[in-house]
Amino acid sequence: GIEIHAGYGMSETCPVISTATPMEQMLDWEDEALLDIIIKTGRPLPLVEFEVFDAHEKALPHDGQSAGEVVMRAPWLTESYFKEPDKTKALWRNGWLHSGDVGYIDEDGYLQITDRIKDVIKSGGEWISSLDLENLMSQHEAVLESAAIGVTDEKWGERPLMIVTLKPEYRGKIAAEDFKQFMQQFADEGKLPRYGVPDRYEFVDEIPKTSVGKLDKKELRRNYQR
Repeated sequence: GIEIHAGYGMSETCPVISTATPMEQMLDWEDEALLDIIIKTGRPLPLVEFEVFDAHEKALPHDGQSAGEVVMRAPWLTESYFKEPDKTKALWRNGWLHSGDVGYIDEDGYLQITDRIKDVIKSGGEWISSLDLENLMSQHEAVLESAAIGVTDEKWGERPLMIVTLKPEYRGKIAAEDFKQFMQQFADEGKLPRYGVPDRYEFVDEIPKTSVGKLDKKELRRNYQR
Protein backbone atom coordinates (compact mmCIF):
# COMPACT_ATOMS: atom_id res chain seq x y z
CA GLY A 1 0.00 0.00 0.00
CA ILE A 2 3.02 2.30 0.01
CA GLU A 3 3.46 4.50 -3.06
CA ILE A 4 7.00 5.52 -3.97
CA HIS A 5 7.85 8.36 -6.33
CA ALA A 6 11.23 9.70 -7.41
CA GLY A 7 12.22 13.26 -6.62
CA TYR A 8 15.10 15.66 -7.13
CA GLY A 9 17.07 18.10 -5.08
CA MET A 10 20.53 19.05 -3.90
CA SER A 11 22.03 20.71 -0.84
CA GLU A 12 21.63 24.11 -2.49
CA THR A 13 17.88 23.57 -3.02
CA CYS A 14 17.20 22.86 0.69
CA PRO A 15 16.51 20.08 -0.39
CA VAL A 16 13.66 19.15 -2.80
CA ILE A 17 12.44 20.98 -5.91
CA SER A 18 10.53 18.27 -7.79
CA THR A 19 8.63 15.02 -7.33
CA ALA A 20 7.47 12.52 -9.92
CA THR A 21 3.81 12.59 -8.93
CA PRO A 22 1.47 11.47 -11.73
CA MET A 23 -0.91 14.06 -13.13
CA GLU A 24 -4.63 13.47 -12.56
CA GLN A 25 -5.25 12.30 -16.13
CA MET A 26 -2.54 9.64 -15.70
CA LEU A 27 -4.01 7.90 -12.66
CA ASP A 28 -5.97 5.33 -14.69
CA TRP A 29 -2.97 4.37 -16.85
CA GLU A 30 -1.62 0.82 -16.90
CA ASP A 31 1.03 0.11 -14.25
CA GLU A 32 3.89 -0.09 -16.76
CA ALA A 33 3.05 3.29 -18.29
CA LEU A 34 2.65 4.81 -14.83
CA LEU A 35 6.04 3.42 -13.78
CA ASP A 36 7.68 5.40 -16.59
CA ILE A 37 6.28 8.54 -14.94
CA ILE A 38 7.08 7.92 -11.28
CA ILE A 39 10.74 7.11 -11.96
CA LYS A 40 11.34 10.45 -13.68
CA THR A 41 13.04 13.29 -11.84
CA GLY A 42 9.65 14.97 -11.59
CA ARG A 43 7.58 18.13 -12.01
CA PRO A 44 8.45 21.30 -10.08
CA LEU A 45 6.99 21.87 -6.64
CA PRO A 46 4.87 25.01 -6.07
CA LEU A 47 6.91 28.24 -6.39
CA VAL A 48 9.67 26.39 -8.28
CA GLU A 49 10.63 27.09 -11.88
CA PHE A 50 13.15 25.06 -13.81
CA GLU A 51 14.44 25.07 -17.35
CA VAL A 52 17.11 23.36 -19.40
CA PHE A 53 19.69 25.71 -20.95
CA ASP A 54 22.05 25.15 -23.85
CA ALA A 55 25.70 26.24 -23.85
CA HIS A 56 24.61 29.80 -24.72
CA GLU A 57 22.18 29.92 -21.76
CA LYS A 58 19.12 29.75 -24.00
CA ALA A 59 16.12 27.72 -22.82
CA LEU A 60 15.64 24.48 -24.76
CA PRO A 61 12.22 23.17 -25.85
CA HIS A 62 10.27 20.84 -23.56
CA ASP A 63 10.25 18.00 -26.07
CA GLY A 64 11.63 15.11 -24.03
CA GLN A 65 14.83 15.07 -26.11
CA SER A 66 16.70 18.39 -26.01
CA ALA A 67 19.26 18.05 -23.22
CA GLY A 68 21.19 20.79 -21.48
CA GLU A 69 22.06 22.11 -18.03
CA VAL A 70 19.23 22.13 -15.49
CA VAL A 71 18.68 25.60 -14.02
CA MET A 72 16.12 26.66 -11.43
CA ARG A 73 14.77 29.39 -9.22
CA ALA A 74 12.64 29.38 -6.08
CA PRO A 75 12.36 31.60 -2.97
CA TRP A 76 14.37 29.29 -0.70
CA LEU A 77 17.42 28.39 -2.78
CA THR A 78 20.94 28.93 -1.48
CA GLU A 79 22.04 32.48 -2.27
CA SER A 80 25.79 32.08 -1.82
CA TYR A 81 28.63 29.96 -0.49
CA PHE A 82 30.33 31.16 2.69
CA LYS A 83 33.52 33.04 1.79
CA GLU A 84 33.61 31.46 -1.70
CA PRO A 85 32.68 34.24 -4.15
CA ASP A 86 33.95 32.36 -7.22
CA LYS A 87 31.74 29.35 -6.49
CA THR A 88 28.81 31.67 -5.83
CA LYS A 89 29.35 33.41 -9.17
CA ALA A 90 29.34 30.04 -10.94
CA LEU A 91 26.21 28.94 -9.06
CA TRP A 92 24.05 31.95 -9.96
CA ARG A 93 23.99 33.46 -13.45
CA ASN A 94 21.29 35.67 -14.96
CA GLY A 95 18.90 35.00 -12.10
CA TRP A 96 19.05 31.20 -12.33
CA LEU A 97 20.76 28.68 -10.07
CA HIS A 98 22.91 26.42 -12.24
CA SER A 99 22.78 22.85 -10.96
CA GLY A 100 25.64 21.27 -12.90
CA ASP A 101 23.22 18.49 -13.88
CA VAL A 102 22.29 17.58 -17.45
CA GLY A 103 18.72 16.68 -18.31
CA TYR A 104 15.66 17.31 -20.45
CA ILE A 105 12.02 18.29 -19.87
CA ASP A 106 9.15 16.53 -21.61
CA GLU A 107 5.89 17.92 -22.98
CA ASP A 108 4.13 17.40 -19.63
CA GLY A 109 6.79 19.33 -17.72
CA TYR A 110 8.56 16.32 -16.19
CA LEU A 111 12.30 16.72 -15.76
CA GLN A 112 14.67 13.80 -16.33
CA ILE A 113 18.29 14.02 -15.16
CA THR A 114 20.68 12.17 -17.46
CA ASP A 115 24.17 13.07 -16.20
CA ARG A 116 26.46 15.58 -14.53
CA ILE A 117 28.01 18.22 -16.81
CA LYS A 118 31.48 17.26 -15.60
CA ASP A 119 30.81 13.62 -16.57
CA VAL A 120 28.97 14.05 -19.88
CA ILE A 121 31.06 13.01 -22.90
CA LYS A 122 31.28 15.69 -25.60
CA SER A 123 32.00 13.99 -28.93
CA GLY A 124 31.90 15.84 -32.24
CA GLY A 125 29.60 18.50 -30.81
CA GLU A 126 27.16 15.91 -29.42
CA TRP A 127 26.61 15.05 -25.77
CA ILE A 128 26.75 11.39 -24.70
CA SER A 129 25.41 10.51 -21.26
CA SER A 130 27.87 8.47 -19.22
CA LEU A 131 24.97 7.27 -17.05
CA ASP A 132 23.10 5.94 -20.09
CA LEU A 133 26.19 4.00 -21.18
CA GLU A 134 26.65 2.54 -17.70
CA ASN A 135 22.98 1.57 -17.43
CA LEU A 136 23.10 -0.22 -20.78
CA MET A 137 26.37 -1.99 -19.96
CA SER A 138 24.89 -3.22 -16.67
CA GLN A 139 22.42 -5.31 -18.69
CA HIS A 140 25.20 -7.60 -19.92
CA GLU A 141 25.31 -10.79 -17.88
CA ALA A 142 29.10 -10.65 -17.50
CA VAL A 143 29.29 -7.12 -16.07
CA LEU A 144 29.71 -6.65 -12.34
CA GLU A 145 30.30 -2.90 -12.57
CA SER A 146 31.19 -0.33 -15.22
CA ALA A 147 32.13 3.32 -15.60
CA ALA A 148 32.01 5.49 -18.72
CA ILE A 149 34.34 8.44 -19.19
CA GLY A 150 35.36 10.69 -22.05
CA VAL A 151 38.94 10.46 -23.28
CA THR A 152 40.68 12.87 -25.62
CA ASP A 153 40.32 12.19 -29.34
CA GLU A 154 42.05 14.24 -32.05
CA LYS A 155 39.13 14.01 -34.48
CA TRP A 156 36.07 14.16 -32.22
CA GLY A 157 37.35 16.02 -29.15
CA GLU A 158 36.32 13.17 -26.87
CA ARG A 159 35.24 9.56 -27.29
CA PRO A 160 33.62 7.30 -24.69
CA LEU A 161 35.73 4.71 -22.90
CA MET A 162 34.10 1.94 -20.87
CA ILE A 163 35.94 0.64 -17.82
CA VAL A 164 34.52 -2.73 -16.81
CA THR A 165 34.80 -5.12 -13.89
CA LEU A 166 33.71 -8.62 -14.86
CA LYS A 167 31.93 -11.11 -12.65
CA PRO A 168 34.49 -13.72 -11.50
CA GLU A 169 33.01 -16.54 -13.59
CA TYR A 170 33.40 -14.51 -16.82
CA ARG A 171 36.98 -13.34 -16.39
CA GLY A 172 39.14 -14.41 -19.31
CA LYS A 173 36.06 -15.42 -21.33
CA ILE A 174 34.87 -12.02 -22.59
CA ALA A 175 36.66 -9.74 -25.07
CA ALA A 176 36.24 -6.03 -25.77
CA GLU A 177 34.70 -6.83 -29.16
CA ASP A 178 31.90 -8.76 -27.40
CA PHE A 179 30.95 -5.63 -25.51
CA LYS A 180 31.16 -3.44 -28.59
CA GLN A 181 28.73 -5.74 -30.40
CA PHE A 182 26.48 -5.73 -27.33
CA MET A 183 26.35 -1.92 -27.23
CA GLN A 184 25.90 -1.76 -31.00
CA GLN A 185 22.63 -3.66 -30.57
CA PHE A 186 21.25 -0.76 -28.52
CA ALA A 187 22.23 1.64 -31.31
CA ASP A 188 20.47 -0.59 -33.85
CA GLU A 189 17.34 -0.49 -31.65
CA GLY A 190 17.45 3.30 -31.36
CA LYS A 191 18.19 3.23 -27.61
CA LEU A 192 21.65 4.72 -28.08
CA PRO A 193 22.93 7.08 -30.79
CA ARG A 194 25.42 5.39 -33.10
CA TYR A 195 28.08 7.93 -32.19
CA GLY A 196 27.56 6.90 -28.55
CA VAL A 197 28.84 3.33 -28.97
CA PRO A 198 32.18 3.22 -27.12
CA ASP A 199 35.28 2.34 -29.13
CA ARG A 200 37.41 1.18 -26.19
CA TYR A 201 36.78 -1.19 -23.28
CA GLU A 202 39.25 -1.63 -20.44
CA PHE A 203 39.00 -4.48 -17.93
CA VAL A 204 39.93 -3.84 -14.29
CA ASP A 205 39.66 -5.81 -11.06
CA GLU A 206 38.06 -2.89 -9.25
CA ILE A 207 36.79 0.58 -10.16
CA PRO A 208 37.99 3.33 -7.78
CA LYS A 209 35.37 4.97 -5.55
CA THR A 210 35.11 8.26 -3.69
CA SER A 211 34.79 8.44 0.10
CA VAL A 212 30.99 8.24 -0.25
CA GLY A 213 31.06 5.19 -2.53
CA LYS A 214 30.51 6.91 -5.88
CA LEU A 215 32.53 6.08 -8.99
CA ASP A 216 35.66 8.23 -8.86
CA LYS A 217 35.57 9.51 -12.43
CA LYS A 218 38.11 12.22 -11.70
CA GLU A 219 40.71 9.55 -10.93
CA LEU A 220 39.61 7.46 -13.91
CA ARG A 221 40.06 10.41 -16.26
CA ARG A 222 43.55 11.00 -14.86
CA ASN A 223 44.45 7.34 -15.36
CA TYR A 224 43.09 6.85 -18.87
CA GLN A 225 43.67 10.11 -20.72
CA ARG A 226 45.99 9.53 -23.64
